Amino acid sequence: MMKRTTFSVVFFCKKTKLTKKGTAPIYARITTSGRSTEIYTQCRIEPEHWNQRLERCMLRDPVSTQINGILATYRTNILAAYDSLIKEGKTLDCFAIKHRLEHAAASSRMFLAEFSGYCDKRQKEVGIRLTQLTANKYHRLLRYMTEYTREQYRKDDLPLDAIDYAYIDGLNTFMQTAHNCRNNGAVNLLCCLKNFILYAIRNEWLEKNPFRYYKMKVDRTNVKVPLTKEELDTLIHKPLPNDRLARIRDVFSFCCLTGLAFTDVDHLRREHITTDEDGTQWIHKPREKTSVMSRVPLLPHPIALLRKYERDEACRVRGKLLPVPSNAKMNAYLKEIATLCNIPKNLTTHMARHTFATLAIEYGMPIDIIAKILGHTNTNMTRRYAKISEANISREMKKIGEMLHYNVIHRQTKGRAVEALPLVCVYSIVSDSRSPRDVRTVCATRRRSWCCNA
Repeated sequence: MMKRTTFSVVFFCKKTKLTKKGTAPIYARITTSGRSTEIYTQCRIEPEHWNQRLERCMLRDPVSTQINGILATYRTNILAAYDSLIKEGKTLDCFAIKHRLEHAAASSRMFLAEFSGYCDKRQKEVGIRLTQLTANKYHRLLRYMTEYTREQYRKDDLPLDAIDYAYIDGLNTFMQTAHNCRNNGAVNLLCCLKNFILYAIRNEWLEKNPFRYYKMKVDRTNVKVPLTKEELDTLIHKPLPNDRLARIRDVFSFCCLTGLAFTDVDHLRREHITTDEDGTQWIHKPREKTSVMSRVPLLPHPIALLRKYERDEACRVRGKLLPVPSNAKMNAYLKEIATLCNIPKNLTTHMARHTFATLAIEYGMPIDIIAKILGHTNTNMTRRYAKISEANISREMKKIGEMLHYNVIHRQTKGRAVEALPLVCVYSIVSDSRSPRDVRTVCATRRRSWCCNA
């Protein structure tokens, strides 16, 4: 049988602690199952003005009204502490309620203050677990959330447990309207907030995850379309009007044929180029983003590009192997190159990485090998880069067609005549060893038949 728990709260004026000014402290007595404890409410009153039956001050002056308001708030907090202990399944006794009330102020954490500390923590991890660009996203999100909280809630900060579904959804809308973030950019920043929420839950600062029912949908309509082999050949061999575009074209084609990201080719140094015992040159370089090692054997064209800029004065001054400009300039110049080469695609620096993965898949390279070259630890990420081209689909479909065609012919023609043929049929006649021997085209009516010549 389940044990019954009694609970009561009584406010009283403790006359035994009367001061020289004639005031006595007001206490709250919490009783559960016959056990009780007392809490000082920080209020004092003249005993003759206290009504024990109503548990309040009888006067109506401003001070007495304020005292009655404090006692009402105190009762509410006691009931809230009792209710929270029930929901948490913890021991329901007066001492647990008192402990919850006394430590409520110390345990309440403010959202933006804690997130700011989390940003500082992530900043210290730059170069170890993440890059400076990733750390900058957390500081940017903090700036957006500070603006949103002041505009929407008229407060400088909120309690951590006040962050709910409505706050996240409103923040998403705020970023896309007030700061012109696109959907994918807003989702990227919300992922930073989600990381913090999970961090808070692991530290037992939060009990519920406000992201539990919030769906963050990434827009797949603006997926990068990689270059085809023909477009890449055109880009590499197209005569360009000036050296500025030619240098950009060389950097981009180098990335297309090695799979390096923009920041990796920008930080490529001589010590990253090695030669194995067979004379093959390799790039062994940890990725700037994840520090995972990329292992890339160099093809003839990338080797030629490295030799081309080996004595380039600008590259030598900057200590680089290739003339890599800023990301913004390179993207702008790639738009000019696309126009000159009649490539109807939005060329960006990162498209080179997608192009390499797609061409590697098209030419039959296993996905595990592509992941090693790209520096991925998970092939699921590699599959996002490697797009299946129509040529690849067509080639695989032809294989299926040939297999199905052979199985039908072998089943229908093995050792017997075939009757009731379609109007036009193409049969591959095979020997018992299943090697091609003869091909006959038969145009006949349903009455015409022929025999297998094995």
